[in-house]
Amino acid sequence: MRLEQLQAFLWVAETGSFQEAAQKCNVTQSTVSRQVQALEAEVGAILFHRSNQAKLTLAGECLWPHARKICQAWENATQEIAEMFTGKQPELCIATIHSVCANYLPPVLQRFGRHYPEVKLRVTALGSDRILKVLKDGLVDVAIIMNNDLFTPTSEMIVHHLYTETIEVLMAANHTLAKYKEIPWAELIYYPQVIFKDGYGMQRLVKEQFEQLGAKLNATLELNTLDAFRGVVRQGNLIALLPSSALLDARVDPTLAIRTIAKTPNISKISSTKDSVWSRDVVLVTTSDRMKIPPIKYFCKLVKEIIPPRVTQVKSSKLKVQSHL
Repeated sequence: MRLEQLQAFLWVAETGSFQEAAQKCNVTQSTVSRQVQALEAEVGAILFHRSNQAKLTLAGECLWPHARKICQAWENATQEIAEMFTGKQPELCIATIHSVCANYLPPVLQRFGRHYPEVKLRVTALGSDRILKVLKDGLVDVAIIMNNDLFTPTSEMIVHHLYTETIEVLMAANHTLAKYKEIPWAELIYYPQVIFKDGYGMQRLVKEQFEQLGAKLNATLELNTLDAFRGVVRQGNLIALLPSSALLDARVDPTLAIRTIAKTPNISKISSTKDSVWSRDVVLVTTSDRMKIPPIKYFCKLVKEIIPPRVTQVKSSKLKVQSHL
């Protein structure tokens, strides 16, 4: 069965004439006749009484409402696709890591909203691993994640590097480690830590770093919000290893202290240089077909222009991302 056969059938049913149906379809009468005959062969029944006026048979009356639904559904689908490519998109779904969502995304959302006020924005803050899954499942349009060695972009994915930032130590202002300007790893590894929950890229990054240094990670608590990290660390002896972008609020909190980490010895997976500054890369990910949709393309453009507004860029030898934006 072909769509034009159903359309010819509906025009004949509406006009009661093969000739008038041909005029409506802008084809010859013989073409309409062939399409209806082919449809009758498909369903195995005569659809019209062919007399002075074409009237539906019982089989035709049975087919008619179904044919209308099929043709209407096709018309709706083609119209929605056409509108989508002209920028008429009902919503834009974004998934991002917490630090970007809290600190860098608001001005992007504000400018996007002024440009596309009719597009509803849906923003979700998740861990990088979870974000990649929802992106691959088609549940979000744009993802902002921490890049990692486990992420292998597929051919349809577009990946753009946003920034590289250092990992620092968050602690209470009166913590023993606060006496250091740069905390040596030999000191750092002895203190209990609060880390992100499973599914967050930072948890894996911290664990991998300790494994590569041959040290045991003393993780006593797992959390998933930056507010919770600050609250727990403020109360006692726990410390947290967090990226710079996650520490903006903590920098103005007199009850908290932030210290850099001394350069680590050469580790093959971390750096090919003599010493390494521990850092992470943050990337934007979407798919090539989504980049053809004007609102998504504009949102990605804003992200590249605005994020990050104030992050110290550090050289990263781990970056293995190709930019196609």
